[in-house]
Amino acid sequence: MRHTFFCIDGHTAGNPVRLVAGGAPLLRGATMGERRLDFLARFDWIRTGLCFEPRGHAMMSGGFLYPPTREDSDGGILFIETSGCLPMCGHGTIGLVTFGLEHGYLHPRAPGKLRLEVPAGMIDIDYREDAGRVTAVRIRNVPSYVAARGIEIDVPGFGPLTVDVAYGGNYYAIVEPQGPYGGLDSLGAARILDLSPKVREAVRAKFHPVHPVDPAINGVSHVMWADKGVTREAGRNAVFYGDHAIDRSPCGTGTSARLAHLHAKGLLKTGDRFVHDSYIHSRFVGTVESETSLPSLDGPIPAIVPLIEGRAVSTGFNTIWIDPEDVFCHGFQVA
Repeated sequence: MRHTFFCIDGHTAGNPVRLVAGGAPLLRGATMGERRLDFLARFDWIRTGLCFEPRGHAMMSGGFLYPPTREDSDGGILFIETSGCLPMCGHGTIGLVTFGLEHGYLHPRAPGKLRLEVPAGMIDIDYREDAGRVTAVRIRNVPSYVAARGIEIDVPGFGPLTVDVAYGGNYYAIVEPQGPYGGLDSLGAARILDLSPKVREAVRAKFHPVHPVDPAINGVSHVMWADKGVTREAGRNAVFYGDHAIDRSPCGTGTSARLAHLHAKGLLKTGDRFVHDSYIHSRFVGTVESETSLPSLDGPIPAIVPLIEGRAVSTGFNTIWIDPEDVFCHGFQVA
């Protein structure tokens, strides 16, 4: 039978967000983490059908809003994108919250505030409205931390690099200017797309991070190329994800990971505000709200609580069919 999905499409700081407002499957699980695993086991064809070509593209991402699993929550989010179902997505959260509020799919108990459950944990939201439009969304993200420092890799056709790995809802290999890497403008988009899978593969061969609280969250999924000229107040980056995508936004979980990284290096302290620009010069504002820790068998892991603020814009409604009679009903990717 033909499956119909009603979507609200838009973008957060330039990167696409698709809120699947109608057609979400009923999922099993007592938490959004468990629901994520159930979705991957039984309904991943929905993700590929909506995110891959011909209904999507390499940058496509979005998600579903679900009823809360906890009394202290206003709802839950399940994220979908070309690379899978992420534990957390910052730009996606900003977009899904914006579209959900503006079109009546989210009902906060307290004006200007939301508490939402995502697979990575609980997040708190502050938002501003003007004449029925959401003008800003600020996420109090999950605790973020540095998982590894000084991983030495050799990138074929490029040269040796030393990278760090940090977590902000997903794990990032962070490449700062060094040796063959002189900054974003020295590479360009095509070279970033060429080199990033090689960097990710080389890091994966040497280090496999596992979240100390939720082992289902593991592995380096993203590569962040930090630009030259970073200061205590501002920086720029390009985040690679999936197989062919550069995040058009500054990346919410990436900004969280970068805040934790800069804090661990002593370049940011509690209360510092950090303006983070994307490859296309769109902007998020991050803040190191507080220090915290994550429990582990080897003792507490130093972490921070990051705040990420940005804005999303809806661009239209989209009713999408996934029809089994279509040879490309579950989508495809071109290598």
